[in-house]
Amino acid sequence: MIKRLFDFVVSVLLLVVLSLPILITGILVRLKLGSPIVFKQKRPGLHGAPFLVYKFRTMTDEKDSFGELLPDHLRLTVFGSFMRKFSLDELLQFINVIKGELSLVGPRPLLMEYLPLYTEEQAKRHQVRPGITGWAQIHGRNAVSWEERFKLDVWYVEHHSLLLDLKILLLTVKKVIRSEGISNEGYVTMPVFEGTVNKLEA
Repeated sequence: MIKRLFDFVVSVLLLVVLSLPILITGILVRLKLGSPIVFKQKRPGLHGAPFLVYKFRTMTDEKDSFGELLPDHLRLTVFGSFMRKFSLDELLQFINVIKGELSLVGPRPLLMEYLPLYTEEQAKRHQVRPGITGWAQIHGRNAVSWEERFKLDVWYVEHHSLLLDLKILLLTVKKVIRSEGISNEGYVTMPVFEGTVNKLEA
């Protein structure tokens, strides 16, 4: 209850304080990338329950001759890269926190299709609410392997506390300012997770 109250109060305050940057970012997204301004995607929350995560869009809708969307690295604009570099695309996720779908700190919500690919140990990451930032984000962010990232997520689940959350939030600010760990080598963010078991069998 203390964590939830902390999340709610801080998120409301941040939305008020950051209202002008959020407004300006929204206007720039509309001018440079068009509509819709907001990117919504179903992600697994607490215990894997689905919810819609909100982000400012960072990519165009460019398609190939077959009508399929081009790869991410071809649709990500310079402006979109700038937004990701300073996490401006994630400002709307404070709304998810207020709604109780996200926490300020927790394992990052990934894709719904990854749920059946987790090992029993990796699936523990869903025993707490996902977060805007987390233990894995301050220990490499997207620059570490999936397996290492999940180990960090599970460590957080087993050791989380309000004091640890405060430490993670402070270190996250440092990471954002330094723009560290934004992407895995050779990818816009991370390669597709194909499952640890599948990877070992291959």
